[in-house]
Amino acid sequence: MQYWLLKSEPETFGIVHLEKAKKEPWTGVRNFVARNYMRDKMRVGDLCLFCHTGKLKGIAGIAKVASRAYPDPSQFDKKSDYYEPRASYDKPYWWLVDIAFVKKFKKPVLVGELKSDPALSNMILFRAPRLSIQPVSEKDFQHIMKLAA
Repeated sequence: MQYWLLKSEPETFGIVHLEKAKKEPWTGVRNFVARNYMRDKMRVGDLCLFCHTGKLKGIAGIAKVASRAYPDPSQFDKKSDYYEPRASYDKPYWWLVDIAFVKKFKKPVLVGELKSDPALSNMILFRAPRLSIQPVSEKDFQHIMKLAA
């Protein structure tokens, strides 16, 4: 099993939206590194830290990867903000996975709390803060779970 951190604006799609939907495609990712993680590395059952961005940055809960990667359909929709004119059904540019709700934390583990914790100093979150999907070590994942308890 692998562990991931997924970022989302809570006003657009937060952990409460995922809790209500139960499962949702992780659409609209337009960064090649994040795309490659979904397409090449993420596997069904992998666990994800669901990180809210914006004003109150923090880990809000847990999700899990619920599908293998498949082409993001929004890239083919000319009316979508995520339309990609270079993409074709034979050669898609962008990929996604479905994610499923696992757990909402009683209170988020704030990014400031994570940054000040020496045990988490090697997280990619602090070296590549704009990357919307990033791997997390099992050790860091378990440590964050303890902080959330």
